[in-house]
Amino acid sequence: MRIDLATAAGNPERPNEDWLSAATPAAGGGVLVALDGVTPPPGDVGCAHGVPWFTARLGGRLTELSGSRRDMPLAQILAESIRDTADAHRGTCDLSHVRTPQATVVVVRWDEAHVEHLVLSDSVLLLEAPDGGVTAVLDDRLDRLPREALRTRAAADALRNTEGGFFTAAADPAVAARAVTGRSPRGEVRAVAALTDGASRWTDTFGEGDWAQCLAVLRKEGAQGLIGRVRALESDPASRPNGRGKRHDDASAAFAEL
Repeated sequence: MRIDLATAAGNPERPNEDWLSAATPAAGGGVLVALDGVTPPPGDVGCAHGVPWFTARLGGRLTELSGSRRDMPLAQILAESIRDTADAHRGTCDLSHVRTPQATVVVVRWDEAHVEHLVLSDSVLLLEAPDGGVTAVLDDRLDRLPREALRTRAAADALRNTEGGFFTAAADPAVAARAVTGRSPRGEVRAVAALTDGASRWTDTFGEGDWAQCLAVLRKEGAQGLIGRVRALESDPASRPNGRGKRHDDASAAFAEL
């Protein structure tokens, strides 16, 4: 088994709000966890701790439970992890604030029999079959919203973690039921990859290749190689599409060859 992880801050003057982790439990199999912390706009967010604190707490708990509690489905693990993280700052922070720290989530867990996955919001999970075919597991609710519906911060806030909008892991454990989940026979998956949207830009923003080609870059050049390609494209004015948000975003990639 080969596991490769890399992450890079979008701005060296700001902390990286992504979280990546991998675990290989003594009982066998493995776990990958990728979180993309949601950067809030300036102003009050009701929390004294900040997004990096939140993603570290949530990511650490997700990794622990995913590796140690094979009896718990991933959606239940996400719910428990959100609840435990919320409890860690419920007494000091306003968790009802719409911009309370939150993150996208990818978890993939495998053993000798199955590969389980969970995706919430706009990070990407790739599953590669033995024949080389690649399936992208996406939670595309944010992409389905009209761009004009997200034009202002107030409009985006009105759609955040609400019916008809989009969902992230914040303070409400019930959001775990909104995640995209699935399970595949172990023999049908040769490799997996988890990408935050700062790394998935190579395909979904710049169109440098499809998901199968993206996974091929990960296999050949590693996670850092993919991120390096993204940074080069971001720095080339001729390559930057108009209106794509931040010039550089925190970028994280995890690849596991099972």
